[in-house]
Amino acid sequence: MDLMTAATPASRRVLLAAPRGYCAGVDRAVITVEKALEQYGAPVYVRKQIVHNKYVVQTLEKKGAIFVDETDEVPENAIVIFSAHGVAPVVHEEAAERRLASIDATCPLVTKVHKEAVRFANEDYDILLIGHEGHEEVVGTMGEAPERMHLVDGPADAANVTVRDESKVVWLSQTTLSVDETMETVDALKDRFPQLVSPPSDDICYATQNRQVAVKQIAADADLVIVVGSRNSSNSIRLVEVALQSGASASYLVDFADECEDGWLDGVTTVGVTSGASVPEILVEGVLDWLAARGYADVEVVRSAEESIQFSLPKELRRDLRAEAAAGESAKR
Repeated sequence: MDLMTAATPASRRVLLAAPRGYCAGVDRAVITVEKALEQYGAPVYVRKQIVHNKYVVQTLEKKGAIFVDETDEVPENAIVIFSAHGVAPVVHEEAAERRLASIDATCPLVTKVHKEAVRFANEDYDILLIGHEGHEEVVGTMGEAPERMHLVDGPADAANVTVRDESKVVWLSQTTLSVDETMETVDALKDRFPQLVSPPSDDICYATQNRQVAVKQIAADADLVIVVGSRNSSNSIRLVEVALQSGASASYLVDFADECEDGWLDGVTTVGVTSGASVPEILVEGVLDWLAARGYADVEVVRSAEESIQFSLPKELRRDLRAEAAAGESAKR
């Protein structure tokens, strides 16, 4: 008997993490692009990927969204949407210079970190931003106060930081990091700077934390954890890392079900499944169907938290939608 058949169909099961998938900030950003296309017609330009998910970007492209890397690629007087990850003030200035109608789809939780950066810079603090170099969110946040910000990319990087006044140092963080690794970095920074100030509230977003807690729960009982998400998605990559740290023998990141490999299931009785915060549920359903076709049809939802947070659409879009609704009402009279 080979290892694959050693796990009888009756014993094979799937632990499905909850919460998983779309967070409120991602939902808001995707709806923003959809509503803008309905309101203004195609094309609508989007600076960077609206969220870090291949399927979402491809779907919006088919509807008429055009994704660009930089603002100067957008034709003058066109509409540009800024992604959920946020942008530096200079990007807003560039858009204004090109007379672009900009819609800011930055996640409100990222905006909160931007405002904290501005406030602490105005109070003359050195700001230690914990995050990954080159990530769009980090680039945007650093741009709020470049002369006061120092990027700290993990615990080992704490040794490289120099500040002007050790009594005026504060830490902030990228919202999509591993909670555990972030606190390791904070501890390393506190060893160097005992008077280090913490932000008023934890910068790691609620959805990132909830998905990490959920994957810890299923990983403890799973032989394999499949994380649905794109490779440029920081929070999805962290889910794979957390799964391995929490007891899973193996964990893989896939965009689509056809990326899963039969060999992963050798000797596996329990498969955990979750998805990153920018992943639509249809992609998770595809992985569940793939597993069911291989004898893993028993799915148990493991819920660790309830989420009810919703964010309103960007003010620029709300204003135009209200104006259109008012015009429609006036026409009826």
